Amino acid sequence: MNEVRAVCGENETTVFLSGRIDSVNAHDAEAELVRLTSGRENMPLVLDAADLQYISSAGLRVILRLRKSAPELCIRNVSPEVYEILEMTGFTEMMPVEKAYRVVSVEGCEVIGEGQNGKVYRIDRDNVVKTYKNADALEEIRIEREKAKLALILGVPTAISYDIVRVGDSYGSVFELLNARSFSGILAAEPDRFDWCVAEYVKMLEKIHSITVPEGKLPSIKEKTRKKAGRMKHLLPEELGDKLMRLIDEIPECNTMIHGDYHTKNIVLAGDEVLVIDMDTLSVGHPIFDLMHMYNAYVGYSEYNTAQVLAFQGYPAETARRFWRKSLAAYLGTDDEETVRNVEKKVRCLSYAGLIDSTVRHPSGNPETDEKSIALWLSRLTELLGTTDTLLFERNELEVEASGDRLPEVTDFIDRHLDAAGCPAKTRMQISLAAEEIFVNIANYAYAPGTGKASVRVEIGGDPASVSITFEDRGKPFDPTAKTDPDVTLSAAEREIGGLGIFLTKKIMDDVRYEYREGRNILTVTKKL
Repeated sequence: MNEVRAVCGENETTVFLSGRIDSVNAHDAEAELVRLTSGRENMPLVLDAADLQYISSAGLRVILRLRKSAPELCIRNVSPEVYEILEMTGFTEMMPVEKAYRVVSVEGCEVIGEGQNGKVYRIDRDNVVKTYKNADALEEIRIEREKAKLALILGVPTAISYDIVRVGDSYGSVFELLNARSFSGILAAEPDRFDWCVAEYVKMLEKIHSITVPEGKLPSIKEKTRKKAGRMKHLLPEELGDKLMRLIDEIPECNTMIHGDYHTKNIVLAGDEVLVIDMDTLSVGHPIFDLMHMYNAYVGYSEYNTAQVLAFQGYPAETARRFWRKSLAAYLGTDDEETVRNVEKKVRCLSYAGLIDSTVRHPSGNPETDEKSIALWLSRLTELLGTTDTLLFERNELEVEASGDRLPEVTDFIDRHLDAAGCPAKTRMQISLAAEEIFVNIANYAYAPGTGKASVRVEIGGDPASVSITFEDRGKPFDPTAKTDPDVTLSAAEREIGGLGIFLTKKIMDDVRYEYREGRNILTVTKKL
């Protein structure tokens, strides 16, 4: 053995080994190890084997005797050759033994993704490495690996790290992502694929939000958001600060999966497969928490200085803002500007609170920009809180003008929910037929000769599973279920024109219910799946 030296910390003693431990020097090595650790027998002992080139059975006996006097002994930075010896002799089962990490340089590498806690670089054609801002990131890596495995098991297409490496002063996770390109890169280089990116981006978000996570498997994002708001509420007038906290408290806890940092740098195209990466922020909660981080990435963070979007995402602020609005509209299943704007107002309340807190706690290094950004966000949050009474919204409800030309929007909205539920083709056709008959009836007669709004709400659940679709309008009171069914045994000459729509609806649906309440016609149809 060439050299043994020790570093005595407050919580552990680290002894650095080098060269060889064999039959020739094992006795001297043991004596030196005992001397270096004398008086610290009650402290955890770490053997750093980064420079240990060889160990024989004589050296193993030294470690075994040391382990008897130091029960918390662990060995780190072990070379593959030495690790193989320790594994064959059962030492890896007896005590913690950590392999040495190969060193990877990301200098000059393309950045293909970026999240709250690190960056993703392409290191060669087939592989990428995610680096971490935290220098002691091993626990973060372990947690992210576990979250990624859980997401994959639950149906989210993602990549699992197969190796841990050293990158500079921190660590990195290595993933195989063949020819992966982030959506940010695609949007920057191929603007004609904008609509494709929106569609795939929203499809992935819907998949994530459709997953119910087993209890206790992921942390709640609500409490994290509440803490952020609690730290900055003193900057608001007292009544508005209290209102913000109340609005957050009213958001229900739920086990719906949330990505937590969902933007175009964390969505990649690997070959022809779309994957979501950067899973360390995976949580559970209401979908508004994902929308909050989306707004920040595309709009909120750069509201004062729009050049920040280009620096971060690689495309201009105009593209980012258009992508946000198109994605939000697609996610909500509507092109109705008022509906999209109302949900966006709710999202912005949480977004500004989070941005203010993050900037106060983690300044950018430009005090003037930080100060002006905080002032802008605070002003807009104050204005929004004055007119916002709830942060809740429902993706399963669509409000449109009761007009025949809005029928495709209504049927598309219903189809999206039926897709998510795996609805059989025949059932889908029957539901679509009933929805068309009901909506066209509202469009033609509810407000005639004027116009008005109609809402459609889709609810899927139960055991056995069923879908219920509720149509509401504030037009003239009309109970279609009270209409007498046509006599379908009559000849064509004897039959009256009309009345077949509601008749078909009652025949093909399992339940049709009508009520008039608080000035609204409410018609609900139900079909077992």
